[in-house]
Amino acid sequence: MIKDSHFRLVTEIQKPDAKKRLSLGQAIGQPGVAYNIYCNRLGQIVLDPVKAVPVHETWLFENKEALASVKRGLADSAAGRIKHLGSFAAHADEV
Repeated sequence: MIKDSHFRLVTEIQKPDAKKRLSLGQAIGQPGVAYNIYCNRLGQIVLDPVKAVPVHETWLFENKEALASVKRGLADSAAGRIKHLGSFAAHADEV
């Protein structure tokens, strides 16, 4: 879960408000990112940034073989290992 063990102190001794909310202000790096929240038995809290995937696209992330194929294709394309096979426009209505 911890992908980088280098942490820096962002804010010191910040107390939650009456509704148990903390302002993260400077700690938030990217706008539009959601967080998974983890807490250990010592009360330490880790926020792990995540991005949501539309439900109709989740099949790709649930199919390891398809996802690996897409990643191979992207790597091949980035490395210039591509071959032009013509237009697939004639097959666009088949789905």
